Amino acid sequence: MKKQAAKNPPSTIRVWVLTDGKAGDAVQCAAVAAALGFPFEERTVAPRPPWEWMAPWGPVDPHEAPGREGGPLQGAFPDIAIISGRRAVPHGRALQKASAGAVRLVMLKDPRFAREAPDVIWAPTHDQLEGRNVFSTLTTPHGLGGALAKPGVPCAAIAELPRSFLGVVLGGPSGGADYSVAAARDLAGRLSDAGKDYAAIAVTPSRRTPQDFLAAIRRHLVHDRLFVWDRQGNNPYRDILALAGAIVVAGDSHNMASEALASSAPVYIWRPEDIAPKIDWFVAQIVGQGDARLFENEAPFFARRPIDATPEIAGEIRKRLGL
Repeated sequence: MKKQAAKNPPSTIRVWVLTDGKAGDAVQCAAVAAALGFPFEERTVAPRPPWEWMAPWGPVDPHEAPGREGGPLQGAFPDIAIISGRRAVPHGRALQKASAGAVRLVMLKDPRFAREAPDVIWAPTHDQLEGRNVFSTLTTPHGLGGALAKPGVPCAAIAELPRSFLGVVLGGPSGGADYSVAAARDLAGRLSDAGKDYAAIAVTPSRRTPQDFLAAIRRHLVHDRLFVWDRQGNNPYRDILALAGAIVVAGDSHNMASEALASSAPVYIWRPEDIAPKIDWFVAQIVGQGDARLFENEAPFFARRPIDATPEIAGEIRKRLGL
């Protein structure tokens, strides 16, 4: 259990963040909790089979029920629970029932069951979710807005690069996106062309990037100043987004594209083959609005405004909960 204090003065309102530890869900919930400005605790659920298999439709695992000693819902109940991920959805309903409705539920993304139960649901626009308790934004919440606007001291690998470098953020084959070696060779060739206009290229993989794809990028990418993170030491992801002269980000990840769009750099979307239709729609929207461009084999500068939906999401939650 990890406690985090908001930057605002202490408040009587207590917040729990409930996820199953999945990085994307935990990052989004913690970012929204921090933006609300109240003290919050991150709590991780881990239901056992068969309760894990029944989530989000089934009941909470009895070992993780509200008040169960040693469980994620032990102790005095919070005022607000911010929840994401199907395995954590039953815990939210259990909290609501055990507190006779006193715990206010904020659900990030479609809970897929009992949608009327949460007080507030945020869902990405591409989910096309509707309801009295639902609101949407095109991009996702995250906690990088301040760090990208006022970057601190970068990690050594990025600090050594010339400031005019091309940043590259890779994703992975979620939703069927093509991360084959052939796709890596194609992308490396196009990045090599685009990199001619930059003093260096810095590439960072995600935890989902296949090792053979990354190896092929390293093998076929050509530039005099080249950095490809090997997943050892400090992750340069945040520094690349904050300091790159332009960013090429994989279009298969809604979260990563949203975080790149919070930077002030030109953003180019590399669109792998066979990405999920919803994410493809999202890419088309941000490109159509002029907030990003599709990556071919060049990445010239263009002016754009940073986009960060996190303050908007926190503000809407505050309004709906009467905070």
